[in-house]
Amino acid sequence: MEYFGLTDKGRVRPTNQDIFQIEAREDNQTALLVVCDGMGGANAGNVASRFAAQSFIESAGDALSGTLDETARQALKQANETVFSLAGRQPEFRGMGTTLVAALIQGDCATVINVGDSRAYRFDGEAMHQISEDHSYVEEMRRRGKITEADARTHPQKNLITRAVGVEPYVEGDLFEVRLTEKDMLLLCSDGLSGFCSDAEIETILKEDLSDEETAQKLIDAALEKGGRDNISVALATVSHNTEE
Repeated sequence: MEYFGLTDKGRVRPTNQDIFQIEAREDNQTALLVVCDGMGGANAGNVASRFAAQSFIESAGDALSGTLDETARQALKQANETVFSLAGRQPEFRGMGTTLVAALIQGDCATVINVGDSRAYRFDGEAMHQISEDHSYVEEMRRRGKITEADARTHPQKNLITRAVGVEPYVEGDLFEVRLTEKDMLLLCSDGLSGFCSDAEIETILKEDLSDEETAQKLIDAALEKGGRDNISVALATVSHNTEE
């Protein structure tokens, strides 16, 4: 496996409230990837995303001897408690929260967990498939058939999320199991990418068969070309092309 991540504050926002973290074991077959998109006034969003990502990575890393699902749930619980507790102790952080999408990888097995509208995709070498489902007001309307996908992309309330880490004492994440095969790539991203570039535009870049570093930069650049009106973060995990049978 190969791993790479990149973040950019974009062209409009004064600070970057996104964060990504990647922790890979020495064998490169076990790894944790997480992307968080913070929300809150002043520096609160930065604090929420940073502490959530750090807490998730630390908790998951300590518990990887268990099942991936169990590890992911426990790590999310710890991340939520960490942010919620900090918000309660510091008045300037009150009400802060963050999205979270993470992938826990062991060999050819991956578990994805998400809260909010940061996304996980799987690219199989030919087509891209969204793994996670957004926890957002607009996505719920789309799923109910009240608006189209095209409407959702331009809806004035598209940034209104219905779940976030750290806002309530408990939050539930959605879990997805993925079996990785040769040429597969996992892409985690904040809505600074998925909210401005269509799935088709992202897929086109993934099809170019670039290095992970080149792919990440090209994805960031694509969002910047669309105006870069939000922070942009991507984290990639790619099954090595030269893996021996």
